[in-house]
Amino acid sequence: MTTTEQVTVTVTAESMSSMLERQRAAFVADGPPDVALRRNRIDRLMALVLDNVDDFVDAMGRDFGTRPKQGSLFTEIMGMISVIEHTRSHVGQWMKPQRLMRPARAFGLRAEVEPSPLGVVGIIGPWNFPLNLVVLPAVAAFAAGNRVMIKMSEVTPRTAALMAALAPDYFDPAELAVVTGGADVAAAFAALPFDHLFFTGSPSVGALVQRAAAGNLVPVTLELGGKNPVVVASAADIRRAATRIAQGRMINGGQVCVCPDYVFVPAERVELFVAVVRDTWRAMFPAVVTNDDYCSSVNEANFDRVVGLIDDARAKGARVDSVAPPGETLPDRATRKIAPTLVRDADDNMRIAVEETFGPVLTVRTYERLSDVIDYVNARPAPLVAYWFGPDDADFRTFVAHTRSGGVARNDFAAQMIPSAAPFGGVGRSGMGAYHGKAGFDAFSHYRTVVGSDLPFTITGRAAPPFPLTMRATTALALRIAHRRTHRRLSRLRNR
Repeated sequence: MTTTEQVTVTVTAESMSSMLERQRAAFVADGPPDVALRRNRIDRLMALVLDNVDDFVDAMGRDFGTRPKQGSLFTEIMGMISVIEHTRSHVGQWMKPQRLMRPARAFGLRAEVEPSPLGVVGIIGPWNFPLNLVVLPAVAAFAAGNRVMIKMSEVTPRTAALMAALAPDYFDPAELAVVTGGADVAAAFAALPFDHLFFTGSPSVGALVQRAAAGNLVPVTLELGGKNPVVVASAADIRRAATRIAQGRMINGGQVCVCPDYVFVPAERVELFVAVVRDTWRAMFPAVVTNDDYCSSVNEANFDRVVGLIDDARAKGARVDSVAPPGETLPDRATRKIAPTLVRDADDNMRIAVEETFGPVLTVRTYERLSDVIDYVNARPAPLVAYWFGPDDADFRTFVAHTRSGGVARNDFAAQMIPSAAPFGGVGRSGMGAYHGKAGFDAFSHYRTVVGSDLPFTITGRAAPPFPLTMRATTALALRIAHRRTHRRLSRLRNR
C-alpha cells in the first residue's frame, strides 16, 4: 500500500513545462475523446479516491492535527459523489452539438455549435478541502474532454503527497499529473501556458494567480471566499435559526468558504439568539482540547491569524464571548484549537469586520430595518453565499433581488450546493466563473460554431464591391423597416 512517506518528488518549472508539453502533444495526437473514454477517466478518478478512503482521511487528519474522521468522510468524500455521478450520467448529452437554422438544412446551409475540449487544464487546490476541491474540477475537465494537471496545496503536505503517489497507479501522466511543492512551485504552475486555469483559495492569492495567468492570456476560473452574511428574518423561528447557524459556523472548524461569517438579528430578539448559539455550542462540544471531533486550525499561521482577529476586536471595544468548556484554557496553541467565539458590537475599525474569519468565530449584529441590512451588504464586496433564515416571503425576495452574492441559501447551511446540477461560483471579489454540473462542463469547453454552405450562391460575398443599385435599395428599405420597428416598441413602452 502506498504511503505518503514513500513519495519525495522534486518539481521544477522545467519539469512542469515538460508535463504540460507531454499532455498537450497527447491531446493533439489523440483528438477529442469519445464519451466512453471521458466516463472512464471519471471512473478512474473516483476509484483513486474510493480505493484509498482510509489513507486520505488519515492524511487529512494528520495535516490538520485534529480533524474528525466522519467530518472528512462527509464533506470530502460523500460531498463529491452526487455531483460526479450527475456529471458522468449527463456528459453524453452535453457533448452533442446544437443544430442551428434547421429549416435551412434542406437548402444546403448547415450550422452547428460544437462543444470542444480546450486542451490542458491546470487546477490549483486549497488546503481546507484538499481532496474534494481538486477532484471535482478535475472531473468537470475530464467530462469536457481535457487533460489535467493538479497543484496540491502545500499547507496539507501529507494529503498532497498521497495524491501524487496514487495518481500514476490510475492514470498515464499524459492524462493526469499531480504536482506538489511550496509557494514557489505554485507561482511557477500558475504561470504555465495552460488552456484554462482553475483556482480555489483566498481573493488575495486569486489576484496573484490571475496576474500570472494573464501573461499567457490563460482564462481563469476563480473560486474565492468572502464574508458571508446571514439575515435572521423577523418572522424566523429564532431557536431553529440560531441552532443551524451555530452548527454551520463550526463545520471544519469554521474553515469553509461558505461558512456564515456575520449574522444580522432583529434587535429585540438578539439576546435569545445569542443564548441559543451558546447552548448549541456547549452541547456540541462538552470538551475541546481533547475532543477528536473538534477540528484544529490547519497550522500555526491560521491559528495566530484567527486569534489575532479576536484579540483585535476585544482591544477595540467589542464584546467577545468565548464559549470554552469549564476547566479548559483556550485558545490552546499545542492543539491549535480556538473556542467557539461570539463577537458583538464590532465596527469597521476592527479587522474582524473586514477580513474573512475562516475560524470558529461568529460576529453578531442587530438591525431594525431590512433596508439597512441590504445597504450594509451592498457596501462591501459580494460574498460567495448570502444566508436567510425565515420564510420565503416578500422580505426574502427583496433581499435576493437587491443584493449580490455567488448563491443564496435559505434556512440551512450551504443549501445552494444541494442540487447536483446547480452551478457553484462567486461573483465580484468572491470569484469568477462556476462549476458543478453542466456549468463545469461549460467552463472547460469551447463552443465552436461550424457552418457549411452548399448553396449555389454566396450570402456573405455580397459585402464585396461592386455594389449594384438593387442592393443599395434593399439595404435602405431594410434599415427603414428596422428603424420603424424599434421606435414602435419604444413608443408602446412609453404609453404603458
